[in-house]
Amino acid sequence: MLTLREISALAIALLADVIQIVLFPIFAEGVLSPFDDVLDGVVFIVLWGLLGWHFVLLPTAATELIPGADLAPTWMAAVLFIIWRKRKAAQNASNIISRST
Repeated sequence: MLTLREISALAIALLADVIQIVLFPIFAEGVLSPFDDVLDGVVFIVLWGLLGWHFVLLPTAATELIPGADLAPTWMAAVLFIIWRKRKAAQNASNIISRST
């Protein structure tokens, strides 16, 4: 079951990716390009606050700064990866604890 923080992170990542993909012509290099960079910065900080620090956030933010690369749903992929890794780590920890008892 997903936590409220994970659901919120997924929703924010989805919204950011949809905005960047659907409104790409507006965010293309030009007048509104700084808005795209600000959006990525805000999403980075919000996801960090919701999910905690994870190494995947840095390359994702860097990828978003490459023109055209933000046409891929990188924020959503990063959030799904972080949730998957946290669940896997929790499962491994529980397996270790159950074996030691």
